[in-house]
Amino acid sequence: MRMALLFFVFGGQFASPLAMPVGDGVPVINVEKTCRETTEVDKAANLALAQPFEKCMSDENSAKAQLAAIWSTYSAPVRARCEQEATLDGLGSYVDLLTCMQMAGPGAPTRATDIRGASKNRNKN
Repeated sequence: MRMALLFFVFGGQFASPLAMPVGDGVPVINVEKTCRETTEVDKAANLALAQPFEKCMSDENSAKAQLAAIWSTYSAPVRARCEQEATLDGLGSYVDLLTCMQMAGPGAPTRATDIRGASKNRNKN
């Protein structure tokens, strides 16, 4: 009987809608590593418009802030799929994650901004 009472007293606390699982927030992505590697690849390729590390980090932080505002408006399957796509090759990009979610639709509408970040696809045109 005591165990049942303890379960109801403490179990209700853990099932509270105020408790949010860790997975409900924007994922943590090591964009510093991604930006460093992207900058090195750009330099090695002698790109005329190579993106500086600082601009890459600025774009990634901007995308992360936008994601924080819209993250909870998207379904868990969309968030999981986009997170997997944005971190597929061991590196990750908030810009790629934001783009995926915007393309997935029907979350809260957001205005796409002119950010490049460390997108794995930006130099493939």
